Amino acid sequence: MRGVVTCPSLSPACPQTVTLIPGAPLTSHTPGSADELDPSFTFDFHVYDEGLADNQRWSTWLDVEPLMRGPEPRPDWVVTSQGAIDTELGILKTGKEADVFLVERADPLDPDGGVVMAAKRYRDTDHRTFHRAASYTEGRSMKRSRDERALKRKSTWGRLVAAGEWAVSEWGALKRFHELGLPVPYPVQIEGTEILMEWITHSVDGEVNTAPRLAQTRPARDLLEHYYEQLRDALATMVQAGIVHGDLSPYNTLAAGDRLVIIDLPQIVDLVGNVQGMDFLLRDCANMCTWFRARGLEVDEQELFGELMAHAF
Repeated sequence: MRGVVTCPSLSPACPQTVTLIPGAPLTSHTPGSADELDPSFTFDFHVYDEGLADNQRWSTWLDVEPLMRGPEPRPDWVVTSQGAIDTELGILKTGKEADVFLVERADPLDPDGGVVMAAKRYRDTDHRTFHRAASYTEGRSMKRSRDERALKRKSTWGRLVAAGEWAVSEWGALKRFHELGLPVPYPVQIEGTEILMEWITHSVDGEVNTAPRLAQTRPARDLLEHYYEQLRDALATMVQAGIVHGDLSPYNTLAAGDRLVIIDLPQIVDLVGNVQGMDFLLRDCANMCTWFRARGLEVDEQELFGELMAHAF
């Protein structure tokens, strides 16, 4: 049985103590006053049933270190209750390196305050096919030499380190992009190789669904131009911060109504620190401009690249 105790009046200046006895009511005592209770010293105690289904777990919010939680100020929809339960709703997307699931986090005593999030879970290197990994990680260094040696030997530990490295890389990128004001899902928390983040949705006729990839859309001319302006602004912000997405395309950009949202960030590279940084940036420009041209918008990747370089230096 899981229980949560809250004391609104508890403070260093409050000398009272509380005793919890199974099957007995909660009582508060003030030293020197056995019969009188201070009415301001009150507790709320909520009991949660431990009967979880196979697709459920207790919320891991308090299991992770503070740095493994999303940046503040946090959105109001983030559920931080100690009694919340995570319920897996099914798989949202399969990928070469990771799978994305939908997970609902809700407190049984406050079901209306629950939220559905995307849970991205990285596979180990035996079950993923991350292409050109070495070119993306050039310039990065491991904090522990043991991990770096294990990666080079491709040992069992090295494979676990590799999976965690990509998860940590994406977590760091999501936090950094969010703090820069870039359009990315809000990162809720990371635990091991699982990242919980905002589920990006699109509502049509009152029905909420996952926002489609940009590649799946056929926007009208006005919206197409609006999307391109958002893209150009986002790329300029990245370049000013010395960052390149590294694998940007219409397949990892979501169209959430009239808003573009950039996803899949584990491979971000340093524009200057990585010798291929500018090549990656040009490729990102080419991937996106090719799609916009195919939809009838006259844009040029070389022109966009030159404009971005002006922001970088």
